[in-house]
Amino acid sequence: MKRNYGLLGESLKHTMSPPIHQRLFELKNREFSYEVIELPPEALEGHAEYLKGLAGFNITIPHKMGIIPYCDKLAASAERYNSVNCVDNKDGIHTGYNTDCDGFLATIRAMDAKLGGRVLLIGCGGVGRMMAIEAALAGAELFIAVLESDIPLAEQAKKEIVEMKPDARVNIVRNTEIDTSLGYDLLMNACPVGMYPRIEGCPVNDEVIEASSAVFDVIYNPRETVLMKKARAMGKKAAGGMAMLVWQAVKAHEIWDGDSYTNEEVQAIIEEMELLVEKDFASKS
Repeated sequence: MKRNYGLLGESLKHTMSPPIHQRLFELKNREFSYEVIELPPEALEGHAEYLKGLAGFNITIPHKMGIIPYCDKLAASAERYNSVNCVDNKDGIHTGYNTDCDGFLATIRAMDAKLGGRVLLIGCGGVGRMMAIEAALAGAELFIAVLESDIPLAEQAKKEIVEMKPDARVNIVRNTEIDTSLGYDLLMNACPVGMYPRIEGCPVNDEVIEASSAVFDVIYNPRETVLMKKARAMGKKAAGGMAMLVWQAVKAHEIWDGDSYTNEEVQAIIEEMELLVEKDFASKS
């Protein structure tokens, strides 16, 4: 049976979602469609019935909270973050999920890194907040390193974490005062330093990378940031943001159609999409 899916957002010119989802459909020989739906927030209500007619859809900025009133129920992940990026329509019941956290957790699992150990997170706005919460819930001894101006943001994240997990171990440090003598099982970057077009930046110095066993950088353009290059040159495991993007799409397909994919299949799509991004931006520069 033909099914229609889509992505809801406002400015989607550079979105990688359509090719990712099409590849996932192709792997299961599913001839489903996946469209891009660009709407400003004020137009959401007028398009709600159309969206509800889809078999499922993804949501990105600025609609992740605005879509919540149009869901019949929320999964625990969506309730935890008060944010929905995936809606499933089964028998007219629309359930909202947050698969960003699933994509993040699957990426860390696939790279065989230790989220429940000593974890250093650089930045904690937006996606960083989610990474901080998931690390703390996994039992990590978490160190959040931020700019002086972002300490209130980190304090707020710590407060939320402790409300969810009273015995959570969360430390806040200035990004210039990271203690490298501790050693970290995982270094995670959630700040924009090193992102296209300023690709020469690195959010931490070499000593911090050396003190870390594995590195995850949420940035996916460029496909290999300076942080990732340095980590790999030191023999560390490293993964970039495209892995998280593809893994959260995999979770959506699991929810929508009950489909599952091997690590090898997912890794092949990650590499294919990284090359697409590189090619797309190379043609514009």
